[in-house]
Amino acid sequence: MKRVLTLAWLAFLVSVPLWLADLYVLHVLIITGIFIIAAMSLNLLLGYTGQLSLGHVAFFGIGAYVSSLVSLGFEVHLLPGWLVSLEAKPVWFGMLCAIVLAGASGWVIGKISFKVRGAYFVIVTVSFAEVVHLVALNWVELTQGPMALNNIPPLRLGIPGWFELSFLRKPANYWLVLAVAVLSYVLIRRLVRSRAGRAMVALRENEPLATSVGVNVTQYLVLATMIAAAMAGAAGALYAHYVRIVDPDVFLFIYTVTMVIMVISGGKGTLAGPIVGGLIFGLLPEVLRAAAIKPEAQWMIYGVLMILVVYFLPDGIVPAVRRWWQGRADAATDATVAEAVR
Repeated sequence: MKRVLTLAWLAFLVSVPLWLADLYVLHVLIITGIFIIAAMSLNLLLGYTGQLSLGHVAFFGIGAYVSSLVSLGFEVHLLPGWLVSLEAKPVWFGMLCAIVLAGASGWVIGKISFKVRGAYFVIVTVSFAEVVHLVALNWVELTQGPMALNNIPPLRLGIPGWFELSFLRKPANYWLVLAVAVLSYVLIRRLVRSRAGRAMVALRENEPLATSVGVNVTQYLVLATMIAAAMAGAAGALYAHYVRIVDPDVFLFIYTVTMVIMVISGGKGTLAGPIVGGLIFGLLPEVLRAAAIKPEAQWMIYGVLMILVVYFLPDGIVPAVRRWWQGRADAATDATVAEAVR
């Protein structure tokens, strides 16, 4: 039954561009889907290892810039008289480079910060995000600085002379983002149910006890950071080739805050939490805007709703719904048993 419901829900999501006529709403769904992917990657750290990354947007931005630069090509002087150039490569290759380099950045950050404990990971990630932001802002020869990288090509797949699939229009981009989101979900699901995933959860629950039974703390935390960074880089690459313009604002702290809100409100440490939180807090601003509510009031409503969720549902929406549903099932079972006894 659960599998049937999952397939039905997936079929509904796939069908959305076929009956949704409003392209702006489809655009909002695409952007929301991209940030849900980024939130799922953050949930791997925050939810399953208990490590808060307040600079997670750095990996998102690295993915966006790397994929864009590889796809556009560039020439840059690393030193006087030393010109490094790269011809424009296919977009799929740029996306692959974005995933690899974002993952490598996560590995380096994990190696640096997990030598010690406490708040060092938060400090290192925030500092890293700010450094990368300053590089994107000031290395004008490479990144165009505040003028932004523009005319970024869309993804195209196929065999030249035979067929070509272009992800230029919104329906194609929607299906692409949906496919990557499903793939990311499956990857995280398999990971957290594997031996490595159980070790990560053990570290979150009781690190000294996990260490005492032979869990290599640094190894699993670095692995989680690397996978989360690679996934965030994939989200950044999708964002860059969809909006087709990237500037240093992609590293703004508000994007990390948005990811954290999606994870916590939906339910950290649950597979569906970032998806539910992402849909609610990704679509809510557009709903409020459509209702002609002033921007100041929108932020107030947004903040009040977040406070209410945290206060009344401290574990998040998904765990609360799960407990409610389990309570109903238990009550129905008790009633059936009582009726049988009579």
